[in-house]
Amino acid sequence: MKEIKNMIFPDERALYNENDIIIDNCQFKGQIEGESALKEANNVIIRNSLFDLRYPLWHVKECKIDNSNMTINCRAPLWYSTNIEINKTNIYGVKAIRECENINITNCNIISNEFGWKNRKVIINNSEIEAEYILLDTKELFIDNINLKGKYSFQYISDSTIQNSRFDTKDMLWHAKNVIVKNCHIKGEYLGWYSENVTFINCNIIGTQPLCYAKNLKLIDCTMEDADLAFEYSDVEATIIGKVDSIKNPISGRIVVDECDEIIKENSKYQDQVEIIIKNKECA
Repeated sequence: MKEIKNMIFPDERALYNENDIIIDNCQFKGQIEGESALKEANNVIIRNSLFDLRYPLWHVKECKIDNSNMTINCRAPLWYSTNIEINKTNIYGVKAIRECENINITNCNIISNEFGWKNRKVIINNSEIEAEYILLDTKELFIDNINLKGKYSFQYISDSTIQNSRFDTKDMLWHAKNVIVKNCHIKGEYLGWYSENVTFINCNIIGTQPLCYAKNLKLIDCTMEDADLAFEYSDVEATIIGKVDSIKNPISGRIVVDECDEIIKENSKYQDQVEIIIKNKECA
């Protein structure tokens, strides 16, 4: 492989359609503000490098990025690319990683609104993320040990697993389908509305009006805090440890909970077929 070291690339398409290259300690920056530096490249290894220009890695195949930085000026750095590994890298440009396939992200720090849209086969491990509208409409996602601060997270994702992570977000998992969430701490409002075939295992769920309008929803040994008006118009099978503030108009299934301050069955559009079991005391 050809090695490129200690170079500065300010020009547009500076390394366009390059193949079989190692880029080490290079900088993609300059007053020329060249775009698309590595567009259409194939079989690329990038180490210890700085990206400060837009759209550097579009239509790239077989790329490994290690110990590098993508600044806030590195807008939309990865689109339409396949077989990408990113390790120990800061990703700060908006709209990073869109319509890509086979992406593996490890030990990264990500601040990127509209991060990760419409991808397929994405793995994210041991990373810190701040993003609005993260991973919209992504399929076959696997997440392990991330901390996320955001809004409107994981909307329309499908066929995915999320585990051992912490989330501070709003509107998480809206319209999600075929998703398993386990060993997670989830703080936010309006969790999981309009979802289908989503299972929560050993999760701590915090926030108002969770898990409404859901189909085939399952909770296994979860806890719920500040959870009022839960499960409205949902089909749910749940075992909940501790207290739920209130449960409102679930449609069907079985809910087992230690305590509940209030069960609300009023003004429902549907005739419910749900069994609610309160183990420790009667609801008001």
